Amino acid sequence: MGCGKTILGKALANQLNVPFIDLDNKIETHENKSVEKIFKLKGELYFRQIERKILLNFISSSIPKVVSLGGGTPCYFSNMHDLVNSTHQTIYFKASVDSLVNRLQDKHVKRPLIQHLENKDRLKEFISKHLFERSSFYEMAHIKISVDKKSIPEIIGEILLSLD
Repeated sequence: MGCGKTILGKALANQLNVPFIDLDNKIETHENKSVEKIFKLKGELYFRQIERKILLNFISSSIPKVVSLGGGTPCYFSNMHDLVNSTHQTIYFKASVDSLVNRLQDKHVKRPLIQHLENKDRLKEFISKHLFERSSFYEMAHIKISVDKKSIPEIIGEILLSLD
Protein backbone atom coordinates (compact mmCIF):
# COMPACT_ATOMS: atom_id res chain seq x y z
CA MET A 1 0.00 0.00 0.00
CA GLY A 2 1.54 3.26 -1.13
CA CYS A 3 4.72 1.86 -2.68
CA GLY A 4 3.73 2.92 -6.20
CA LYS A 5 2.43 -0.38 -7.59
CA THR A 6 -0.07 1.27 -9.92
CA ILE A 7 2.24 3.95 -11.31
CA LEU A 8 5.12 1.51 -11.67
CA GLY A 9 2.87 -1.21 -13.09
CA LYS A 10 1.56 1.13 -15.77
CA ALA A 11 5.08 2.28 -16.64
CA LEU A 12 6.35 -1.31 -16.83
CA ALA A 13 3.39 -2.43 -18.96
CA ASN A 14 4.00 0.50 -21.29
CA GLN A 15 7.70 -0.38 -21.56
CA LEU A 16 6.88 -4.06 -22.27
CA ASN A 17 3.97 -3.13 -24.56
CA VAL A 18 1.51 -5.34 -22.68
CA PRO A 19 -1.79 -4.53 -20.95
CA PHE A 20 -1.83 -3.18 -17.40
CA ILE A 21 -4.49 -4.47 -15.02
CA ASP A 22 -5.18 -3.24 -11.51
CA LEU A 23 -6.70 -6.08 -9.49
CA ASP A 24 -8.78 -3.72 -7.34
CA ASN A 25 -10.28 -2.15 -10.48
CA LYS A 26 -11.19 -5.61 -11.78
CA ILE A 27 -12.87 -6.40 -8.46
CA GLU A 28 -14.81 -3.13 -8.59
CA THR A 29 -15.99 -3.93 -12.12
CA HIS A 30 -16.92 -7.48 -11.15
CA GLU A 31 -18.91 -6.30 -8.12
CA ASN A 32 -20.11 -3.03 -9.62
CA LYS A 33 -19.03 -1.34 -6.37
CA SER A 34 -15.96 0.45 -5.09
CA VAL A 35 -13.54 -1.47 -2.87
CA GLU A 36 -14.60 0.84 -0.04
CA LYS A 37 -18.29 -0.08 -0.56
CA ILE A 38 -17.49 -3.80 -0.77
CA PHE A 39 -15.64 -3.62 2.55
CA LYS A 40 -18.46 -1.64 4.14
CA LEU A 41 -21.38 -3.72 2.82
CA LYS A 42 -19.95 -7.24 2.64
CA GLY A 43 -16.77 -7.18 4.73
CA GLU A 44 -13.13 -7.95 4.13
CA LEU A 45 -13.54 -11.74 3.93
CA TYR A 46 -16.01 -11.42 1.05
CA PHE A 47 -13.62 -8.99 -0.67
CA ARG A 48 -10.71 -11.42 -0.24
CA GLN A 49 -12.76 -14.30 -1.70
CA ILE A 50 -13.61 -12.28 -4.82
CA GLU A 51 -10.00 -11.07 -5.03
CA ARG A 52 -8.81 -14.71 -4.92
CA LYS A 53 -11.23 -15.80 -7.65
CA ILE A 54 -10.12 -13.03 -10.01
CA LEU A 55 -6.44 -13.56 -9.17
CA LEU A 56 -6.69 -17.27 -10.04
CA ASN A 57 -8.07 -16.28 -13.46
CA PHE A 58 -4.96 -14.16 -14.06
CA ILE A 59 -2.62 -16.88 -12.81
CA SER A 60 -4.17 -19.45 -15.15
CA SER A 61 -3.85 -17.15 -18.16
CA SER A 62 -0.77 -17.26 -20.37
CA ILE A 63 -1.48 -13.86 -21.94
CA PRO A 64 1.37 -11.47 -21.09
CA LYS A 65 0.29 -8.59 -18.86
CA VAL A 66 1.29 -6.59 -15.81
CA VAL A 67 -1.09 -6.98 -12.88
CA SER A 68 -0.97 -4.71 -9.84
CA LEU A 69 -2.13 -6.46 -6.69
CA GLY A 70 -3.42 -4.91 -3.51
CA GLY A 71 -1.03 -4.89 -0.56
CA GLY A 72 -2.98 -7.60 1.22
CA THR A 73 -3.46 -9.91 -1.76
CA PRO A 74 -0.27 -11.97 -1.24
CA CYS A 75 -1.19 -12.62 2.40
CA TYR A 76 -4.51 -14.40 1.97
CA PHE A 77 -5.32 -18.01 1.10
CA SER A 78 -2.37 -19.42 -0.86
CA ASN A 79 -2.16 -16.42 -3.19
CA MET A 80 1.58 -15.78 -2.94
CA HIS A 81 2.45 -19.47 -3.08
CA ASP A 82 0.30 -19.84 -6.20
CA LEU A 83 1.89 -16.78 -7.79
CA VAL A 84 5.52 -17.75 -7.20
CA ASN A 85 4.87 -21.30 -8.38
CA SER A 86 3.21 -20.14 -11.59
CA THR A 87 4.88 -19.17 -14.85
CA HIS A 88 4.53 -15.49 -13.91
CA GLN A 89 7.17 -13.29 -12.31
CA THR A 90 6.41 -11.42 -9.12
CA ILE A 91 7.90 -8.11 -8.01
CA TYR A 92 8.00 -6.63 -4.52
CA PHE A 93 8.43 -2.86 -4.45
CA LYS A 94 10.14 -2.27 -1.12
CA ALA A 95 9.60 1.10 0.52
CA SER A 96 10.58 2.24 4.00
CA VAL A 97 7.94 2.88 6.64
CA ASP A 98 8.71 6.62 6.59
CA SER A 99 8.40 6.75 2.84
CA LEU A 100 5.05 4.93 2.95
CA VAL A 101 3.75 7.24 5.68
CA ASN A 102 4.70 10.30 3.64
CA ARG A 103 2.99 8.91 0.54
CA LEU A 104 -0.18 7.83 2.34
CA GLN A 105 -0.82 10.52 4.92
CA ASP A 106 -2.82 12.72 2.54
CA LYS A 107 -4.51 9.83 0.70
CA HIS A 108 -5.77 7.76 3.62
CA VAL A 109 -9.43 8.80 3.17
CA LYS A 110 -9.68 6.77 -0.06
CA ARG A 111 -8.19 3.61 1.44
CA PRO A 112 -10.57 1.47 3.52
CA LEU A 113 -7.92 -0.10 5.74
CA ILE A 114 -6.43 3.22 6.86
CA GLN A 115 -9.23 5.76 6.60
CA HIS A 116 -9.94 5.53 10.34
CA LEU A 117 -6.42 6.64 11.31
CA GLU A 118 -6.49 10.26 12.45
CA ASN A 119 -2.83 11.20 12.62
CA LYS A 120 0.63 10.47 11.29
CA ASP A 121 1.73 8.52 14.38
CA ARG A 122 -1.20 6.09 14.11
CA LEU A 123 -0.60 5.73 10.38
CA LYS A 124 3.07 4.94 11.02
CA GLU A 125 2.16 2.38 13.67
CA PHE A 126 -0.37 0.74 11.31
CA ILE A 127 2.09 0.60 8.40
CA SER A 128 4.89 -0.75 10.60
CA LYS A 129 2.62 -3.49 11.94
CA HIS A 130 1.33 -4.46 8.51
CA LEU A 131 4.79 -4.51 6.94
CA PHE A 132 6.00 -6.73 9.77
CA GLU A 133 3.05 -9.10 9.31
CA ARG A 134 3.23 -9.15 5.52
CA SER A 135 6.96 -9.07 4.85
CA SER A 136 7.38 -12.87 4.80
CA PHE A 137 4.86 -13.01 1.95
CA TYR A 138 6.37 -10.05 0.09
CA GLU A 139 9.89 -11.48 0.41
CA MET A 140 8.77 -14.56 -1.53
CA ALA A 141 8.61 -12.43 -4.71
CA HIS A 142 10.99 -13.35 -7.50
CA ILE A 143 12.23 -9.77 -7.84
CA LYS A 144 12.68 -7.28 -5.01
CA ILE A 145 13.24 -3.62 -5.85
CA SER A 146 13.87 -0.84 -3.36
CA VAL A 147 11.86 2.19 -4.48
CA ASP A 148 12.94 4.80 -1.94
CA LYS A 149 14.50 7.90 -3.49
CA LYS A 150 14.45 6.45 -7.02
CA SER A 151 12.78 7.77 -10.14
CA ILE A 152 10.25 5.73 -12.10
CA PRO A 153 12.72 5.23 -15.01
CA GLU A 154 15.40 4.00 -12.57
CA ILE A 155 13.02 1.48 -11.04
CA ILE A 156 11.73 0.27 -14.43
CA GLY A 157 15.33 -0.11 -15.59
CA GLU A 158 16.11 -2.32 -12.56
CA ILE A 159 13.02 -4.42 -13.24
CA LEU A 160 13.89 -4.92 -16.91
CA LEU A 161 17.39 -6.07 -15.95
CA SER A 162 15.90 -8.55 -13.47
CA LEU A 163 13.23 -10.13 -15.69
CA ASP A 164 13.86 -13.62 -17.07
